[in-house]
This record gives sequence, C-alpha cells and structure tokens, in this order.
Amino acid sequence: MKLIVYLAGEIHSSWREEIIRKSAALKLPIDFVSPMLDHDRSDNIGEEILGEQPNAIFKDAAASSFNNLRTEVLMKKADLVIALFGEKYKQWNTAMDASAAVAYGKPLILIRQEAHHHALKELSRKAHVTVENVDQAIKALRYIFE
Repeated sequence: MKLIVYLAGEIHSSWREEIIRKSAALKLPIDFVSPMLDHDRSDNIGEEILGEQPNAIFKDAAASSFNNLRTEVLMKKADLVIALFGEKYKQWNTAMDASAAVAYGKPLILIRQEAHHHALKELSRKAHVTVENVDQAIKALRYIFE
C-alpha cells in the first residue's frame, strides 16, 4: 500500500525535505505533494496564465484562484495531510489548508510547538493527532505501516 501525503505549511524552511528524507530512510511507501513551493511563481501564476492584471489586488485574486485550484486537487487526492505551524512566519495558509483537510474528511497530523497550543487549540482538537515536531510526525507515519 502506498500513501499520498499532502504537506501543508510555510514554504520558507526545509521541514518538507526533512520529512521526505526521513520517510525515505525508513522506506515508507509515500508520495508527497504540496502547495507551490516557489513563492514568486505562486505570486505570479495568475498573470502568467491570464496576463497582466490592473493592480495588486487583481493580481493576488488571480494568483489565489490558481493556487486554490492546485491545493484542492492535490489535497483531495491525498490520503493524509500533515500541516506544520512554524515559529517564524504568519500561518494563515497553514490554518486554511488544515481546516480544508478537516472539511474534506482527510486524516490530519498537526505539527505545532507547545508555545502555540492555545492559539491552535480548536484546530488541534479537529486533527487526528497533534505532535510537536517532525520526528513525532514521522513516527506517526511509520505506525500506519506497522
């Protein structure tokens, strides 16, 4: 059995690579998908497809449409979602993706530091499991295959 895991969360650190590397080292049968990780491409995809927009608001709206399309298609094909709330960046997209996973009925592993417990308490209760770091998430993935 092979799983598809959607990795939701901030795109500025290497947490995805760490999960992919550690999963591969354990020979877990997983394919990983994610939002667009190229920030400039994500911001400009609307104009790339539709052409120049009249202002920044229209540019963002156009890009958001295509990014939402990508996210929904990939997340709905996923068997499981891992959403990481990091410590450094605003986490609006992570919250949106984790909430979408819950709405789609996708099993959700939420990674958040103890310091974020209060801010994420409701979302954490909707997740199947909440862990504090990538290593704990890897252990949860490994347990699925035992």
